[in-house]
Amino acid sequence: MNILIIQGPNLNLIGVKSAKQRKRVTLDKINKGIRRYIREKDITVKIYQTHSIEKTVTLLQRNRNWANGIIIAPGVWSTYEAILVDTLQLIEVPAIEVYDKDGKNAYANKSLLSTICIKKIVSPAEEIFVKAVQFLEKS
Repeated sequence: MNILIIQGPNLNLIGVKSAKQRKRVTLDKINKGIRRYIREKDITVKIYQTHSIEKTVTLLQRNRNWANGIIIAPGVWSTYEAILVDTLQLIEVPAIEVYDKDGKNAYANKSLLSTICIKKIVSPAEEIFVKAVQFLEKS
C-alpha cells in the first residue's frame, strides 16, 4: 500500500505549541512514529510538509497514480481552499483529513473536505497520522 501524507500549514511549528502545553511533540517525532509503525508492514509513505496550497495540489496530481490513500492535515485550508476539494474529487484517491485535537477544532468543524474525504480524525497530534494509516490499512 502506498500512502501520501501531506502536512499542511504551520505543522512544522507544532513543537512550539506543544512546548507551551508542556509536551514534547515535534513534527520530526510524529514522522518517526509513522515510519516506526509501518516498518514491518507492506506500506510505503511519502511525507511532505508545506505551507503552499499550489505545491499541495501539484503533489496530489503527481502522486494520483502512485497513492492508494491520502492523509492530509489541511488546517486552515479546510475552511476555504475549494481547490483541494476539486483536486481530491478529480484524482479519486481515498483521502482522510486529520486535525490536532489540541489545535483549532474550528477548522475541523467547518471543513469543506468532509464531503469528499472517507474519514475525519481529530486526535492528539502524536497519534493522528498513525490512526489514519491504520484506517487506510483496514479499508
